Amino acid sequence: MNITREDIDALNAVVKVDIAKEDYSDKVEKILSDYRKSANIPGFRKGHVPMTMVKKQYGKAVLVDEVNKLLQDALNKYLTEEKLDVLGNPLPKPQDDLDWDADAFTFEFELGLAPEFEVKLKGKKTITHYNIVADDKMLDSQVEHIRKQYGKIISQDTVAKDSEITGVFENEEKGINNSTTITLDKFKGKTTEKQFIGAKIGDVITLKTKKLFNDDHDLMTFLKISHDDAHGLDIEVNFTINEINTRELADLDQELFDKLFGKGEVTSVTELKEKIKIDSEKQFGQQGDQKLLNDVTEYLVESTKFDLPAAFLQKWMQTAGEEVMDADQAKEEYEKSEKSMRYQLIEGKLIEKHGLQVTFDDLKAHAREMIKAQMAQFGQMNPSDEELDGIATRILSNKDEVKRLSEQLMSQKLLNLYKAEANLKTKEITYDDFVKEFYS
Repeated sequence: MNITREDIDALNAVVKVDIAKEDYSDKVEKILSDYRKSANIPGFRKGHVPMTMVKKQYGKAVLVDEVNKLLQDALNKYLTEEKLDVLGNPLPKPQDDLDWDADAFTFEFELGLAPEFEVKLKGKKTITHYNIVADDKMLDSQVEHIRKQYGKIISQDTVAKDSEITGVFENEEKGINNSTTITLDKFKGKTTEKQFIGAKIGDVITLKTKKLFNDDHDLMTFLKISHDDAHGLDIEVNFTINEINTRELADLDQELFDKLFGKGEVTSVTELKEKIKIDSEKQFGQQGDQKLLNDVTEYLVESTKFDLPAAFLQKWMQTAGEEVMDADQAKEEYEKSEKSMRYQLIEGKLIEKHGLQVTFDDLKAHAREMIKAQMAQFGQMNPSDEELDGIATRILSNKDEVKRLSEQLMSQKLLNLYKAEANLKTKEITYDDFVKEFYS
């Protein structure tokens, strides 16, 4: 067997594999001999079928199968030994005139090669890392929310500004029929609020869904519709009022503090606000880190210049998925996924350059912390090491879970690398301003 490579350019090559008769003949003969021993052909005793007949009936199929196995093994070994960094998979060049009656065969494969490039984390552009803080306004709002949540429910006859209104949203044409509880601050503008103020149980209020809520995504919650249906929804819905309540705010006393955080953990409103601030900013930190990860990813894709074997990748994508695509579909799919491909190559380069890896000990420690956090939500604050190890072992026996946790850990390692190496500046911002700037 002989394998040669012709480099078309820096990103494309053709590998030629020559297979001679001596490469496959012994294996084919052995398989046919085994067939002969077990073949059941009318008119012949088992094991006494003439070899000529066995070859006539099975020879071509066995030859094709063995040559293809030999071809794939040889190609994979060649790519590994030559340390070729290929994109996608090798594409066999069409051979309509292949003669399987010949003794020797030649096959050619197109390769798409990964480009050579350097990644520079510390560039001229400064990337902002947002430190999201809970300001006094937010803390006061959270305290009031807690007082409402644990307060006494008082029934009302008519809707007032601070009412909790339980009722049913309906639209027969769209199949909407959802019972929910809502407060007037969810609605956008004063017009809808005026429709509700003074309404009584049994009243039916007709509302237009376009610009109904401050956040259009609330349509998904209150109407129980999909994300796609919520966007641009412009219909009328009826809301039938079934119940009207208000809440008498709970007292900020030791009984409430103990109910929220355990006996004696919080003893004053000041400590309550500090506890809320710490817990909130821990969650905000995750959002700030995700924003940083997204921004660095965008920066790296834009600033790291290299070419891709676009024509090869589009050809490969035509048959790589579950459904075969034509050339136009493959081009469209390539254009949608090109940025993702580029970042995967950049990420791979960074992982290799900085020796980033996820070990089994990393996975086990991460699984234990995840389990502890979940158990804490259900009041189990001090699980034993034996209990944690047992659950972690079960999780890590699942390949899908291992893959998911590995991706989480590698993402964290990359984030830590970006924080240490990228050209960053820190900007303090309130949570409300962060949401308005990036998610409104």
